[in-house]
Amino acid sequence: MASDNGGPWGGGNRGRGGGDNRGGDRRPGEPPIPPEIDQIVKKGQEQLRVLMGGRGGHGGRGGSGGSGGGGPALTKGTIGLGVLGALVLWVIASLYTVQPEEQGVELFLGKFYRVTDNGLQFAPWPLVKAEVIPVTTERTVNIGVAANARSQSGLMLTTDENIVDIDFQVVWNINDPAKFLFNLRDPESTIRAVAESAMREIIAASELAPILNRDRGIIADRAHELIQSTLDSYDSGMNVVRVNLDKADPPREVIDAFRDVQAAAQERDRLQRQADAYANTVLAGARGEAAQILEEAEAYRARVINEAEGEASRFLAVLREYKDAPAVTRKRLYLETMEQIFGRIDKVIIEQQGAGQGVVPYLPLNELRRPAAAATTAETAGENN
Repeated sequence: MASDNGGPWGGGNRGRGGGDNRGGDRRPGEPPIPPEIDQIVKKGQEQLRVLMGGRGGHGGRGGSGGSGGGGPALTKGTIGLGVLGALVLWVIASLYTVQPEEQGVELFLGKFYRVTDNGLQFAPWPLVKAEVIPVTTERTVNIGVAANARSQSGLMLTTDENIVDIDFQVVWNINDPAKFLFNLRDPESTIRAVAESAMREIIAASELAPILNRDRGIIADRAHELIQSTLDSYDSGMNVVRVNLDKADPPREVIDAFRDVQAAAQERDRLQRQADAYANTVLAGARGEAAQILEEAEAYRARVINEAEGEASRFLAVLREYKDAPAVTRKRLYLETMEQIFGRIDKVIIEQQGAGQGVVPYLPLNELRRPAAAATTAETAGENN
């Protein structure tokens, strides 16, 4: 009896009409003939159906060799695999990563829930959604003619009714991502408007010359403080890092005339400084002379008072002596008076006893005093030299 298997794959007879019988009529000792490619594919499909929980080709509802319902049957294994795949996809959709320079904002059903820091975070989708915002990245807003050639935002009026062209830059970042997302509709436009308003307020309270020369750093610091305080009042969640005042010049249309005015002002200041120096010199000399005169007057007053007090004291002392010894006191006063009188005049003394002899004894006291006075004057001059 011939076998119908035709080999290990069971594909002995390809056709029922007796054509091309490859399995049943082979001779003993001959190698088995390989099955057809389509049979191999069909066998593989049937085995895959069995593994997925279906039935083989011979036991299906659609007849012998059929595929049953045209696909794998819905079993517990299939449902488990589907649930597992959906769970994996849900976990992947719920995970997000926050970099060190970022912060995450989680929304629960569209409402703010929390702020997350850097690292791998989990937000159960779709109940919780997360937005990742770079918070340390510095952003810039340029205001002035340099930022937009057609803009007039850089032209500002000073307190002395001059126009100045200001170009400045505001560097900012985010310090509270929740406030930044929910409190401001257009953050860049907001900080631009706040910065321009703050700078106009500062320039309106300043004069032109300090703005152009020495007060640029002070103006930048004041603008920084004013912009930050205004943004804080809005709960904007924005932090102003610095304000760079790039340019402060007169408008281009009048810059030549302004330079002429500046040159004239500098010349005026130079002449005024020279006049002030001359005035200070004259005033200092006059004050010195006045002080000298006052010192001399004080010295004279003190000398006169001291002399008067000395004379009064001497008179009182003489008076006390006179009361004790009137005759002696009168004799001493007489001698002192004669000493003062004769001390100031030239004197010639003639002895009366020699008058009859024809020779006049002569003692030139004034000539004796002159050499002594000359020697005293010479010594004084030598000491001064």
